This record gives sequence, C-alpha cells and structure tokens, in this order.
Amino acid sequence: MTSKFLRVLLATAVTFAISALAQTGSAATPSSPAATPANPSSAAPATTGLSTGTKVGAINIQEAIFGSNEGQRDLQGLQKKFEPKQNELKGQNDELEGLKKQLTAQQDKLNEEALATLKKQIEAKQKVFDRSVQDAQEDFGNQNQEIATRILQKMAPMIVKYSQENGFGMIVDTSKPWPQSNVLWWGEAIDITKAVVDGYNVQSGVAAPAAAAPKPAAPKPAGTAKPAAPKPTEPPK
Repeated sequence: MTSKFLRVLLATAVTFAISALAQTGSAATPSSPAATPANPSSAAPATTGLSTGTKVGAINIQEAIFGSNEGQRDLQGLQKKFEPKQNELKGQNDELEGLKKQLTAQQDKLNEEALATLKKQIEAKQKVFDRSVQDAQEDFGNQNQEIATRILQKMAPMIVKYSQENGFGMIVDTSKPWPQSNVLWWGEAIDITKAVVDGYNVQSGVAAPAAAAPKPAAPKPAGTAKPAAPKPTEPPK
C-alpha cells in the first residue's frame, strides 16, 4: 500500500491537472486575452473567426503548467508539504505489514480466540489506513488542481497571443493520449509547448527551482507517455 500511495501521490500532479483542463474545455483558447475568466470552470467556448492564421498547432497544457518555473516550484512545495503525511502513512503501513507477517507465521500456533483477535486487529488497522490514504490523495489532488487552475488562468492569454502572432488558426491540447483525446498523432514542428513555457517564465519572473532530490521508492506513474508522438510526455520532476 505504501508504494501505491507514493505512486498515486506523484501521479496526481498529472491526473488532476488533466481533470481540471477537461472541465474547463476552452479555457486555454479564449477568443481574446480579456476573455480568460476568473474561474476557468465557467469558461465559454472559444469564438471562431477572430484569427486569420491557417496553421494548426499543438500544446501539452499539463506539461506547460508543470514545466513552467512557477509550476515546478509550487508542485515541489506541495510535495514537501505532504512529506510528513507520507511518512505517517509509511509508519502505519509498516505496522500493518508486521501484523500480517505475524498472522502468517503464527496462525497454526495460536488458539482460536487469539487468532480471531489478531485478525480483527489487522482488519481495523487496514480500514483506518485505507481511509487515511484516500483522504491524503484527495487533499493532495485538490491542492494540485488549485495550482493548475491558477497558472492556467495566467497562461491562457499567452497561448492566444502567441498563436495569433505566429499564424495559428487552431491549437489542440495533447495532454491526454489517444484514444482519450481526439488527437491521434502530431509532429514536433507544430508543438508550441516550449515556446509558451519560455514566454511564461519571462512573464512570471519566477526563477527556475532547484532540482528536487530523486525518490527511488516512487516509481513513474503509468500511462503518462504520448503514444505515437515524437517525444514522451512525463510530469516534470
């Protein structure tokens, strides 16, 4: 369970950002910079016909948000904030695993009453642990979504401005791999993610955060690569 929690804890940086963006729909492509709403969840669909560009571009919104200096800084801060909870859950899990090993080793030696007591103890601690993991995941996810939404509100006008200045008539979001999205394949030449991130870093004035120390116990979340894409998409470390 500990490794599962660690995996989900890191993966929520991707999952909740994508969930927020799926709800906002066109928040990243309003008809003009002034059209970016205070609450992206209430964003209106983009108005067509305002751009004379003919090119189609692609942007990985999730990668742009958490690849920016501000996104990396805030995500690292959130992960640091949750380290005490992570350590607490590890302690609970270690205690639970110890009881399970005790049950396996002594179940043929204990009398019925002692065996029943040990099983009830394990069951009770398992329920508490599972609930604690669920609460921590939800709390982490909610705060992560707040980060993504806040940055997206400021980044959306930049995406529109860059697209209009460079002749793009449409920008598609490639955060989700096909078939979760309608984008089957795209070429690196039309991807504007890096350009937007570079521009946003200048606008925000946030310095690049120090690289976070690697955590061997936390495996990479599954399903973050972009199938059929020129390069993989992974959440920034």
